[in-house]
Amino acid sequence: MLRVNEIFHSVQGESTHAGRPCVFVRLTGCNLRCVWCDTAYAFHEGSDMEVGAVVARVEAFGCPLVEVTGGEPLLQPDASELMRALVARGFEVLLETGGSLPIDRVPAGVKRIVDVKCPGSGESARNRWANLDALRPGDEIKFVIADRADYEWAAVTVRERDLSSRAPVLFSPVADGLAAGDLARWVLDDRLAVRVQVQMHKVLWPGVTRGV
Repeated sequence: MLRVNEIFHSVQGESTHAGRPCVFVRLTGCNLRCVWCDTAYAFHEGSDMEVGAVVARVEAFGCPLVEVTGGEPLLQPDASELMRALVARGFEVLLETGGSLPIDRVPAGVKRIVDVKCPGSGESARNRWANLDALRPGDEIKFVIADRADYEWAAVTVRERDLSSRAPVLFSPVADGLAAGDLARWVLDDRLAVRVQVQMHKVLWPGVTRGV
């Protein structure tokens, strides 16, 4: 059984898959409280669904790309069963995780997008650094950057841990907090081997907070 906040068909707004049509399965619950969180409605809201019912809802959209997200999807034990079922049915499956819980038990075939929380999130002490040693091909690493101090911290982390040689590294500015152009200029000035991204869904549908 899963506690599901929402299931919807949209355009992937982040990661190296940005721009692709995607079905999102947002699970309820999160163990973190990042100060800039834009999905706080997923902390508690949701309905109980059997794994098979979720898979059937996803299949109805006729879209081959699926992302399991939250909240923090790995809080729910049956999230692994859901991902395993989706992979078995031929879906390309992405997992968005906050990076505080172990990723080594995520089923094979799932592409894991793992956050590294910067100090500006208020949750950097919760980073599970062992996850970076568990990365596999197809995985990605994401830093959400709130300000120059976050950027400096993230840049040091990328360089000291040689992250760009291990997986695509994504730097995303906090929406309505840090200008994307400023972040891009810092990356260019430092010759940092990362990908600057904006949340495409917020550009396509400004002001829409759910179902996109």
